[in-house]
Amino acid sequence: MAFEVFDKRNTSLRRAPSVSIQKRGVISINRAAYTLMDAPECVELLYDREGGIVGIRGVGDDVPHGYAVRGAGRSAGTGPVMVAGSAFTAFYDIDTTVSRRYPARMDDDVLCIDLDAGTEIIGNRGRRHAAPPADAPPAATEHDR
Repeated sequence: MAFEVFDKRNTSLRRAPSVSIQKRGVISINRAAYTLMDAPECVELLYDREGGIVGIRGVGDDVPHGYAVRGAGRSAGTGPVMVAGSAFTAFYDIDTTVSRRYPARMDDDVLCIDLDAGTEIIGNRGRRHAAPPADAPPAATEHDR
């Protein structure tokens, strides 16, 4: 038998490229999308008002309007990367009332997301405060215990 050792760090590269815009405007780029961009240290943020398309392009650290890309916590090097995008989302009035994930694609040297194609993200914190599904059994009360 010829066993292979499974390395969970490789699985994120196989996922579809995506970009999330979080509630406070932070832009999170998953590792698959970041790899498509050739893992730049800085990016510039672009916006097509007519099409509602956000573009993210790698630039050198000498570009004055460039944003530094930072790794996400302990998973730096394998997990998503973040870009501080709150000024960008506010300037273009991009909805950040809820976090959304968007499929990403490369168009020449620009990573693109269509703002009409997003899916709302409900993380663990949101699930704790969300209402139970309609078919869920009633919650136990002090009297039931």
